Order: sequence, then C-alpha cells, then structure tokens
Amino acid sequence: MISKDTLAIAKRMTFKRVLNLFRLRFSYWVAKHFKKIIPLGLPYAASIEPTTACNLGCPECPSGLKQFTRPTGRLNLGSHEKMLDELGNQLFYINYYFQGEPFLHPNFLGLISAANKRNIYTATSTNAHFITATKADEIVASGLDRIIISIDGLTQETYEQYRKRGELEKVISGTKHLIVAKKKAKSASPHIIFQFLVVRPNEHEIPDVFKLGKELGVDEIRLKTAQLYDYKHGNVLMPKNEKYARYKRLKDGTYMPKYKLLNQCWRMWSSTVLTWDGKVVPCCFDKDAQHVLGDVLSNPFKQIWKHKDYQNFRSAVFTDRQSIDICKNCSEGTKVWT
Repeated sequence: MISKDTLAIAKRMTFKRVLNLFRLRFSYWVAKHFKKIIPLGLPYAASIEPTTACNLGCPECPSGLKQFTRPTGRLNLGSHEKMLDELGNQLFYINYYFQGEPFLHPNFLGLISAANKRNIYTATSTNAHFITATKADEIVASGLDRIIISIDGLTQETYEQYRKRGELEKVISGTKHLIVAKKKAKSASPHIIFQFLVVRPNEHEIPDVFKLGKELGVDEIRLKTAQLYDYKHGNVLMPKNEKYARYKRLKDGTYMPKYKLLNQCWRMWSSTVLTWDGKVVPCCFDKDAQHVLGDVLSNPFKQIWKHKDYQNFRSAVFTDRQSIDICKNCSEGTKVWT
C-alpha cells in the first residue's frame, strides 16, 4: 500500500522533473560504470539551512557544542527566494535542515510556505522543544509535508545523556500538539516521524519507542545509527549491540567503520546543500562547510553545479573517496565489510 507521504511526493512530479530525474540517473550510471563524470540535469533535492543556532548541546554535534569555525546566523527571506530561483523548477524536495534547530528561526514557516508555492515537497528535523499548541496549528497551516522529531530516550535520564540541556516532556508535548492540530485541521500532513538515535544509554528502550509512537499516533518510527567522531578505541555512546552501530570491533580491541567505502555516491548527482549564508557544500557530512564549492547568492547555481570545483570533487569521490575527510565516516554508497 502506497503511503500518503509517498503520494505527497509523487504529486510534486511534473514531466520536466521526471525527465530531469531520468537524466540524473543515466549520467550517474555512466559515472559508476565508465568513470565519465558528466552530470546531466540538476539536483532534484536540496538541504537548506535555516540557522546554525541550537538550544541543545549534543556531544556529537558541532552546532550544539558551538565548535563551528563558520559564522553562526540565520537565513533571511530575501536570500531564500534567491536560492529557490537559482536551484530551478526541476527541484521537488527540500529538507529545511542542515545544522541547528530550525524552529529557532523566527520566520521558519515562511520558508516552508515559499517552497510550497513552488510545488516543492518540504521536510525538516527538530528537537521539538518549541512546538506549542499555537505553533502546531501554524505548522499544519504552513503545508509542511514531513517533520522528523528526535526522541533519543524515553526517560529524562536516558534522553539527556545525549540531548544535553533537553527536556523529554517538551518533545512529548510538542508531538501531542502536532497530532491534535492535524486532526483539528483534518490534514494528513505533516507526516510525523519519531527518530530514535541509538546509543548505549538508550538501546534498551528500542522496543518501547515503537510502543510510544503507536500510542501517540505518530506516522512512522525510525532507528538511526550514531555517527561518532572518536570511535577507534571505543566510545561511551557506542551501542553494545553491533546491529545498531556504524562500527565493528576488531581482534585487537579497536574499532573501525563496518561499512566499506565504495568509489561512488548518488548524492553528488541527486542533491546539494546550502548553508544559511548561501555557501554550496557537497553534502550533509560537511557540517563545518570545509568544502565550499560556490556561493549561490553571488553566482548562478547552474554555473556552480558544473564548475570545475564541483567536478573535481565528484571525480575524487569516484576515484579515491577514502582520501576525502568527510566521506570516511559516511554510510552512503557503502557495503558491509565481509
């Protein structure tokens, strides 16, 4: 059975968007099999960063830890319109999240409304601390299609071991407000996803997060493995059950990623990431924007997409991906070591 969320994406499809997707897929196939880096088409998806600010202090997040070398700020509405113009009308999916907490942006829902006017599917990810009953009504009215709510513990004790300075009760109440608002408006959107980041303090609660999600009436529950920066000699956040970890223990007691990097990555064709101040970076793993490929507020995006800097980065991914720092801890385009 096709979900309402899938249908919401399908409704955004036009002939031009389908044709562009076919061109992307074909040129990616050519790159994989013949190492010919010729990106036909433009990205169908983008991540746009509303703000780098965050109210929490999560231990594996540079935003929460205030460790960015790039400036903290928020996207203004004029720059956002420029971004949408530059990205093109073949784009049909925007994730309004990169780093930071989106709902700290005072005009966040204005960004959503602007994208909806262009028939673009919109999604975001939040810690849900700012979803009041009033805000929930506004979220539903904005037309936001999908919201991922991070719920990384089912007691305050387990929750705050990763979500530092966070309050579990606000996550639960924010979720309830959204569900009530959807029912009141008789709306199928936003599609509500509980995302449970599995770490050692909370892995025993995995069965219960599915029970809670069902009781509350969320649309979907997802488990997510944690990206850890310091993993070689183990990490207090690393789950004991290796099924839920991105790393495996070696005979000498050290750890390594359990995925083998392949010299390929669909994201180099399908999507792009824009920081709040217009910098174009290759993907969401470049959290501190160390691989800036252009500035969409100063140069045409089509020019940036096909520029030698973007091409050189794609070529590196398809020839020696292991040499790229942000790729080493990534699970995209990988296979499990055997």
